[in-house]
Amino acid sequence: MSEQNDTETVPSIPSRRDFLRYSALGLAVPLAGMAVSACGPEADPKVAGAGLAPAGGSAADSNHSGGSTAPHPATPAASGKNWQEMDRMHEAGVKAFPAATQGKGNQLLAPRMENGVKAYDLTVRKMQWEVEPGKHVEAWAFNEQVPGPQIRVREGDRVRVRLHNRFDESTALHFHGLELPNDVDGVPFITQPPIHPGESYTYDFTVPDGNAGSHMYHSHYNSAQQTMNGMLGAFIVEARNPRPIEREVDVDYVMILNDGAHGYTINGKGFPATEPVVAKVGQTVRIRYMNEGMMIHPMHLHGMHMTVIDKDGWAQPAPWRCDTLNVAPGERWDVIVRCDKPGVWAFHCHVLPHAEGPHGMFGMVTALVVEA
Repeated sequence: MSEQNDTETVPSIPSRRDFLRYSALGLAVPLAGMAVSACGPEADPKVAGAGLAPAGGSAADSNHSGGSTAPHPATPAASGKNWQEMDRMHEAGVKAFPAATQGKGNQLLAPRMENGVKAYDLTVRKMQWEVEPGKHVEAWAFNEQVPGPQIRVREGDRVRVRLHNRFDESTALHFHGLELPNDVDGVPFITQPPIHPGESYTYDFTVPDGNAGSHMYHSHYNSAQQTMNGMLGAFIVEARNPRPIEREVDVDYVMILNDGAHGYTINGKGFPATEPVVAKVGQTVRIRYMNEGMMIHPMHLHGMHMTVIDKDGWAQPAPWRCDTLNVAPGERWDVIVRCDKPGVWAFHCHVLPHAEGPHGMFGMVTALVVEA
């Protein structure tokens, strides 16, 4: 049921020195070895600072997207740079990774217990968000982070989510992938009234048995703007009885993809400010892909294959292997990576204008760092 009123396991990230040390030891596939393609014919040839992605890498320009809602990218224009200058910029971006920026999204939100109910408060408001070093954008954010805080519950849990609207538009919250009663589906004028500015709204429900998996929450009001600007987050439902392959997991990593006004981002950041996935040799990593954007993103991991175990929270009839997995808007895919090779392994969207241009890598690029 719902009500309306008018009151209000992640491992440490390697330092830049560690990253360069792994590369110097020959442990990584050279990141600059990815295919070079321009962001588009209008990309600014000047780069404001070594290693920083230019504004030309924005998803707002449909001619550059290569995604499902826009034409195939145009043939790259001449860069106007000599090869030495291009080398310098490519190297500077890699050396900056992982670059420090203000703010971190997708942080685990601890529940407050209310008579056996796991209660979570989400407050939405506008803020400034540093998506890349020195690049600040306006974000519409839950609890001042993009993506919003990660919520983890278990099958059968009683859950209460209070949404406080401190924003200048109406809104609502949809729990994408959860099979809930109609009155908490979060669609204004169909299942609830819109939550007006200054109001709060409460969603009460029991997580269904059999509905474990990687799910999401996001705005379902003016969602092409609200969700694209940051009103989204991960909602993970853990199984009462995990499968054997789930019990083997050492690192459980949520990777939320977006391509709105903030550019091409992974967990709210663009390269070189993206966060590497870190594991040790012999460990098993579970990656939960979630596409909250408007374009397809085929995610490619160098050096090791991925074993696909779930789609949209549902177990696959049989696990299957790939090195590139297409993640369409709204989809969630869970994969297992067995980290048997030490090094820094490039990890990126393979719609190349989402990841690399003449100036170097940007946007949807990160790395899997396997420590010996």
